[in-house]
Amino acid sequence: MSKLADILEFNRKFVENKEYEPYVTDKFPNKKIVVVSCMDTRLVELLPKAMNLKNGDVKLIKNAGAIVTMPFGNIMRSILVALYELNAEEVFVIGHHGCGMTGLNAQSVIDKMRQAGIQQEVFDTLVHSGIELERWLVGFDNVSESVKKSVGIIKNHPLLPPGTAVHGLIIHPRTGALDLVVNGYEPE
Repeated sequence: MSKLADILEFNRKFVENKEYEPYVTDKFPNKKIVVVSCMDTRLVELLPKAMNLKNGDVKLIKNAGAIVTMPFGNIMRSILVALYELNAEEVFVIGHHGCGMTGLNAQSVIDKMRQAGIQQEVFDTLVHSGIELERWLVGFDNVSESVKKSVGIIKNHPLLPPGTAVHGLIIHPRTGALDLVVNGYEPE
């Protein structure tokens, strides 16, 4: 069976047996917070447990590295929608130790793209369109500095509701221990 077939078969039984019932909630986060976190597999269940979160408690936005790089990109748009439309009141940026974005080598990723069959003409088109893949695929050298930078981009966004607390934390992906990097309640 393919991965898709496995998932669809499991889902059919999940729905048929009404296993979804414990997860029924609405679209508004009970704890009124937005969490921006990494997509790391170690955090899928650990992060919510370590923060005492259950289904329906938060708006969870995940990407590679919990990085907010563009003030008017998808991550920031999602944060603003959660704050203005979905009753969230605070933002938590949560990086983690041992992140794959630490020291990410953009050229290595580009080389793997080539090996996977992406043609040179695609890269040329991107360059002529003003896309700098080396810049777009950038990671970070220090998770604490990355979290601070993302918090700063959010905190200084011209459309952020005044007074919104934006916190920065780092989670240990083995133990779930949280290190405070930025306390959004304290003045800058």
